[in-house]
Amino acid sequence: MSDVVRKSSPAAIVLSVVIAALGSPAVAQEAATAVDQASPRLVAVDSLEAKIEPLTLETRANEFRALARDVAALESELGIFKRVAKLVAPSVVHIEARPINEHRVRGGQEAGSGVIVHFRGKPYVLTNRHVIKHSSPSHIRVQLVDGRPFRPEQLWSDSETDVAVMSVGKADAIGLVPAVLGDSSQLEIGEQVMAFGSPFGLSHSVTRGIVSAKGRYNLDLGDGEVELQNFLQTDAAINPGNSGGPLVSLRGEVVGLNTAIASSSGGNEGIGFSIPINLATRIAGQLIENGEAQRGYLGVEFDAMFNEQRARSAGLPRLFGARITAIKTDSPAAQAALREDDILLTYNGTTIEDFDHLFNLVNLSEVGERVEIELIRNGTRIRATVPIGRRPPEDRIR
Repeated sequence: MSDVVRKSSPAAIVLSVVIAALGSPAVAQEAATAVDQASPRLVAVDSLEAKIEPLTLETRANEFRALARDVAALESELGIFKRVAKLVAPSVVHIEARPINEHRVRGGQEAGSGVIVHFRGKPYVLTNRHVIKHSSPSHIRVQLVDGRPFRPEQLWSDSETDVAVMSVGKADAIGLVPAVLGDSSQLEIGEQVMAFGSPFGLSHSVTRGIVSAKGRYNLDLGDGEVELQNFLQTDAAINPGNSGGPLVSLRGEVVGLNTAIASSSGGNEGIGFSIPINLATRIAGQLIENGEAQRGYLGVEFDAMFNEQRARSAGLPRLFGARITAIKTDSPAAQAALREDDILLTYNGTTIEDFDHLFNLVNLSEVGERVEIELIRNGTRIRATVPIGRRPPEDRIR
């Protein structure tokens, strides 16, 4: 898609403004003549007396030496990106997943990316569930940066977070280079990052950008399976095929798992989303150890009709927070002495935008974690600590 924009000269813009303002054709013509005389004119290059002289060989050589010095001054900065790419590339894999028979009707082969991580001393491939969800280990081909292919032994996945992890056989594990993992909770908006992956099947590509935002949720990701969201947002170019690849800090540490884009064209438009690596590795560890992911749990129900008017009545300057309407017996919320009509405002220092936001925060919390919350009760702000329980599989109460 291409839009053609015609640019007007400053003289033309001034002329149109003057004519529109003066109204009278005679006066307008006089004003136009004045503007025309004052405006710079385009003159053919051949008519200029002063010609552009070509550089002598000596001057040209001097300019190249000066340019080299200027580039050398930037190498300390530019060299960081090259060093990060060199260090991280051996840990990034290209994934091709053929659908098993019952899913062939959905389309052809799925291509994506992944990153090698260590869990309890063994190598695994961390990726997105949507890359491999219609496939099986025997239908998946993983390729290293040096071209060496292998097939995973086993795979696990979690639909609610779009995290998947695959085990590697002993013979294939020889020589694998695990990535260095960072702490995504320490990321700051504006921090520079690099995205690794296989966009459009172009394996082992690298782009760069910044962390544009944190804590993105309520994204429409197509099939609606990814209910639990707490994405990092980046303007590093992410395209189809990047899914499952790592988002990396300039320290060479993996801080996210590239997952989705917001796009009207199907390609990169500067808005990409990554799962924070702290969350991705915690879910992957639970899948490997237990075969399923654990969800945090408070044992409360919230007021879906909590609106601007009710927020103002409670003394809030704007609509935010989540109002409790019910508390389950013997739940973590009951143990923390939370009450009906309490309005929860913050969760571990994060402002609660609405009950959907809190639902994500609670479910993505680690079971057993003690969370600091702030709430309003009868017009008084109160701080409390709540132990996070494990959500029963059949229970959808937050």
